[in-house]
Amino acid sequence: MLAHRFFGGCLRRLGAGVAPIERTLGSGYRQGELTMNLASVSKVTFLGAVILAASACSRDHIEAINLANEGDSALKVNTEGAIQKYEQAIQLDPANHKILWKLSTAYEKKEDWDKMASTLSRAAQVAPSFANYYYKRGYALVKQAEAGNPDKYEEAKEPLKKCIEKDPAMADCYHFLGEASLWTNDEQGALDNYTKAIEHDASTPYFYPPLAELCISMRFYKEAEAVLKEGTRIVPPGEKNNNHLYGMYVLRFQVAQASGDKAGMVAAMEKAEEVAGDSHPEITFNLGSTYAVMDPPQKEKAVRLLSSFVKRACRSAQATKYKEQCETSNTLIQKLGGKVN
Repeated sequence: MLAHRFFGGCLRRLGAGVAPIERTLGSGYRQGELTMNLASVSKVTFLGAVILAASACSRDHIEAINLANEGDSALKVNTEGAIQKYEQAIQLDPANHKILWKLSTAYEKKEDWDKMASTLSRAAQVAPSFANYYYKRGYALVKQAEAGNPDKYEEAKEPLKKCIEKDPAMADCYHFLGEASLWTNDEQGALDNYTKAIEHDASTPYFYPPLAELCISMRFYKEAEAVLKEGTRIVPPGEKNNNHLYGMYVLRFQVAQASGDKAGMVAAMEKAEEVAGDSHPEITFNLGSTYAVMDPPQKEKAVRLLSSFVKRACRSAQATKYKEQCETSNTLIQKLGGKVN
């Protein structure tokens, strides 16, 4: 029984090579001797099978690790090659959840969300105590939903809840459970989980905008401003974070706009301009148009910024994208006494 418990897979492969015991006996045995010798030979044959099975399993395990290592090296330059190596390794060692994890990361790099999710399902079955397997499966399902299969949002909830059950401090699980909740019409669930994500990890920049956007959509403007104020205070500027900070300042602009706070609108756009540099011409438009409608209008700043926007965005390949803003800019420049070029 022990051999089948620990080496069952290998024994099944070796079964054809274990000759029937009777073939090992001569024909000159009496019944009692035959029974005794059958038992003796059976024990020897059984132990031999166990040793052979253990040896075969060991060889397969070592070969699987070698193939997985080759996959690790290939992953940097050849995702498909890495996937082939990992799949070969799994065929030799199907219960190796660490290799299944490596395979899932290769599928993630390839953005094959379906295979990523199914691979992580296998990993979680083999090693159910690993919260990360449930998190990444939920993440892959959310990505499938974003790619055009919205039913996957509902499916993503189960592994994400399982992740939280296994590791209540894993902030990303709350965040993506918030995403899944939002897109399945559970606004309260989204609010709760987005908030818990920040409570468990306040330093992650992409946790703040979804919670603030949800608050704005529900007209919880004070709550949205509090979330964004905290996010822009905690998240440091820098190449890695600037896009997230830009998004937060744009949302602060929207909050100020909703409450008619023109000074707040200007302050938010000025900060957005600082972190975005030249990558977002719409900032220049928003800031210029805000100066234009202040009481009294700040004409010089408005005309300068709107003219800069027209030059950058309305005479390039982006003109179609910004058609409405370009028309508004020209109207405001004329109204403020500026010259439309």
